[in-house]
Amino acid sequence: MSVGVPESAELVTLGETMALLAAPQIGLLRHMHSLNLSIAGAESNLAIGVRRLGRTSAWLSRVGDDEFGRLVTGTIRSEGVDVRAAVDSSAPTGLMVKERRSDAITRVQYYRAGSAASRLSPSDVDEDLVRAARVLHVSGITPALSATARDAVRAAVDTARQAGVLVSLDFNYRSRLWDADAAGAELGELAARADIVFATVPEARLVVAGDDESELAAALAKLGPRHVLVKRGSRGSYALLDGAAHDAAPQRVPVVDPVGAGDAFASAYLAELIGGRPADECLAAASAAGAFAVTVPGDWEGLPSREELHLLGADPDDDIHR
Repeated sequence: MSVGVPESAELVTLGETMALLAAPQIGLLRHMHSLNLSIAGAESNLAIGVRRLGRTSAWLSRVGDDEFGRLVTGTIRSEGVDVRAAVDSSAPTGLMVKERRSDAITRVQYYRAGSAASRLSPSDVDEDLVRAARVLHVSGITPALSATARDAVRAAVDTARQAGVLVSLDFNYRSRLWDADAAGAELGELAARADIVFATVPEARLVVAGDDESELAAALAKLGPRHVLVKRGSRGSYALLDGAAHDAAPQRVPVVDPVGAGDAFASAYLAELIGGRPADECLAAASAAGAFAVTVPGDWEGLPSREELHLLGADPDDDIHR
């Protein structure tokens, strides 16, 4: 168990986190004289977001026995997340490289084939930790890494369902990891076993048919999940929660780095859900967290604390120094 964290966590998630090399300026990567070093991973982004909002979280994974692996585990642990990551001496930590081609275009390259996290397997799933959680969160990235990683996700979901733990699924489709048909089939099976589903409009269409977000949400809800949230980027989100429709407006902010907004959105929604907040408050917090995330460079650095959630809607003439 990690020092300074409880033996159980309200939210448990599993997946790959990579070292991130990011260009500090706009332009071709080959013209950069230096790159900023950080970490990036959808599931750890979410675990950090949940923790910053006052709930407890744990992240399960594998990392290489290398400096990148030590950076990953040290950074996530420093955010108060319970880190349960096996160190694999025979495989490296994955690497992500981010290039800012223009103000509006961010390009990402992955170097994750054969990574330590691709060797995730059911034996890496701490069943006791999952059983003690309120929510298990998985994404469509992890089952795309390898057959054993897919089996790890399925094993975690099985354990959660047997224990009555809510299962949250973010489709998070990555076309470089698998094709649309394979992704649609796996995501459809996972969605049918989930209680909460997050997806963009294109991601939802991998699994179900629909002309717009309301039809897509309804079709996904018919598979089984009680909460379906369709992310629409700059147009906010549409949610079907226990049969009730909610149309959430976006928070208007300058976009510095769009990567990680979906993870921030999901983290706040789940944190508020764990806290027993009503649907409208969960959605408002999710929209605010997604907006915060895009206002600074990095995948997770801009995730808000609970005290900050209200700031985007504050009157600029208010005394923020009090």
